Amino acid sequence: MLAVLSPGQGSQKPGFLTPWLELPGAEARLRWWSALAGVDLVHLGTAADADEIRDTARTQPLLVAAALLAAEHLPMHDVGLVAGHSVGELGAAALAGVLSAEAAVTLAGVRGREMAAACALEPTGMAAVLGGDPDEVLAAIEAHGLHPANRNGTGQIVAAGAVAGLEKLAAEPPAKARVIRLQVAGAFHTPYMAPAEAALAAVAGGIAPADPARILLSNRDGAAVNHGREMVQRLVRQVTAPVRWDLCMRSLADLGVTGVIELPPAGTLAGLVKRELKGEGAPEIVTLNTPADLPAARDLIARHSGLHGHEPVIQFRVVVSPAAGTFEPLTELAEGADLRAGQVIGHVATRQGPVEVTAHHNGLLTEWLAHQDDPVAPGQPLARIGGQH
Repeated sequence: MLAVLSPGQGSQKPGFLTPWLELPGAEARLRWWSALAGVDLVHLGTAADADEIRDTARTQPLLVAAALLAAEHLPMHDVGLVAGHSVGELGAAALAGVLSAEAAVTLAGVRGREMAAACALEPTGMAAVLGGDPDEVLAAIEAHGLHPANRNGTGQIVAAGAVAGLEKLAAEPPAKARVIRLQVAGAFHTPYMAPAEAALAAVAGGIAPADPARILLSNRDGAAVNHGREMVQRLVRQVTAPVRWDLCMRSLADLGVTGVIELPPAGTLAGLVKRELKGEGAPEIVTLNTPADLPAARDLIARHSGLHGHEPVIQFRVVVSPAAGTFEPLTELAEGADLRAGQVIGHVATRQGPVEVTAHHNGLLTEWLAHQDDPVAPGQPLARIGGQH
């Protein structure tokens, strides 16, 4: 299976979109999206300096637009899985078919502006805590009144909150850990962003999402999301909730992902995947930074998709597991049973408790793809629904 990843804030580089504007229609596309996002994406992606594109209000729509622009030149119908880091989730949701490109860019513009405004309300920030025992690191973060905003992989937890708390954490780091302040505007993915979450929710409520056409992983818990409306709710909630990229990478491993493409500006997520998923079975990775990288990316898709030019296996007619655990189908449901949209067809038993599995279309239960007590991974097909009516 092949995964396409959409990067988040901090990955941007001055001028990184310049070579993409040489492709036919690219500049017009960016100018259209600029009107939706309320920022000049052509200028930001080509002529703006590092300080200008560090501005949250500008960075977020720029990153989503860059990912979508590059993905238009890939055979995405052969891609089985997508995921994004933080604001990159908006790009991933569009690539999964949940949002239109226009909706994703518009929401990124709102999200960026409102998070920048929330940052201005009081002095907050973020710091990476590298190394140390994870439990001790989390305890130290909590002791200083901070929040674990990002968990990006083994040995890397990002703390966020009031500047005074970050200074105390740096002065008294956990054992065998280093604390590095990050050059960001404020405490993203914490309760300090509540005003931005409310503003984004007000706009997102007007969107009519579709259900994902391929596996779409969520930053909240690394789970595969089956329903478009649920994904939109998660995208809004993620403004104040921690980014669990570590769990997304665990899902990549659980699903047996063999190839990874990171969309531009690429490198950050590819580095995390390379450090986390190593050894035998480590995925082959392509960082897509310029149009010159497109042939390598297309070749990787051709060799790792397993779909060979057909529509993805994970489509609306397949119900997939929302979490890792063991599957418990409803015993009274036999193949051939009539199902209605929203009907519970089973549960996945997890360490946190049972998670419902629901049908997302009316139709017939044509085939169970997993059975009682089968171990399942997020995104694994559980049942096939056909004969919609």
